[in-house]
Amino acid sequence: MQDKNLKGHAALLVAYIIFGLNIPVVKVVFSSSEVSAIALTFFRMAGAALLFWITSLFTKREAVVKRDLFLLFLASLFGVLINQITFIEGLSQTSPVDAGIIATMAPLMTMILAAFFLKEPVTWKKVIGVFIGATGALLLILNSNESANEEASIAGNFLCVLSGLSFAIYLTLFKQLILRYSAVTLMKWMFLFATVCYLPLCWQDVALINYAAISFAVYLHIAFVVTLATFFSYMLIPVGQKLLRPTIVSMYNYLQPVVSSIVAIAIGIDSFGWVKGGAATLVFIGVYVVTSSKSRAQMDAEKTVLKLE
Repeated sequence: MQDKNLKGHAALLVAYIIFGLNIPVVKVVFSSSEVSAIALTFFRMAGAALLFWITSLFTKREAVVKRDLFLLFLASLFGVLINQITFIEGLSQTSPVDAGIIATMAPLMTMILAAFFLKEPVTWKKVIGVFIGATGALLLILNSNESANEEASIAGNFLCVLSGLSFAIYLTLFKQLILRYSAVTLMKWMFLFATVCYLPLCWQDVALINYAAISFAVYLHIAFVVTLATFFSYMLIPVGQKLLRPTIVSMYNYLQPVVSSIVAIAIGIDSFGWVKGGAATLVFIGVYVVTSSKSRAQMDAEKTVLKLE
């Protein structure tokens, strides 16, 4: 069991590091004014769908029952369609700083939803862990000079909140569906459904792009968004979802502002100090505290032992 947990944590660690890198990459694409948020969202969905279906040709084929196809359609609405539309559109209207702050709300949303729908216990240990992690992430972001000249909009921030909420709903409500199928099977159907639903809304933006005018650097950034920040990362997330509780999975959102800070330091636009070191420490302490909290299954097992004694 310990080895499985480590596998789940490793998968989420890599996925959320890539997600952290994705925020500045997406902002670079928008700064070029060559690709709109609507078009980038389509490229992300359609590109990932194509890659997942190609990958499925080289993996063990899984039969999906008709009832689960409908559930996969619903899961695609929350886990891909709404999540991706609101995230990229929100990020186009706000700063990476604000987007990072809002990302720290995801564990709280997931904890509340898991308590309501999955009857996961909201223990003091779990609440304290979420609070410590959020404090570290907020401390790190609020002391960053990145995007100091950018103005964030209320609409952009609200869309980022919706993005986090939709993914929290996906993590919580579709836990059993996630356990039944491999990552490739889940994602090939979810991204296909999301792309088909989104096509009527985005085709005009995609058709009007002057593809010859897009620079090679922007194409490389779009390729990063599609291949690493979507295909590869979404391949890893179900691994963590199968092995870890929804609240723990959502705690990895705190890595995004940490990664953004490291990138800023690496390219020389920020510096490392005691504040950043302390903030990063708080983030990882928060993740550890929530990870070590007891699940409903563990608490039920303890009650059973006490009754037998």
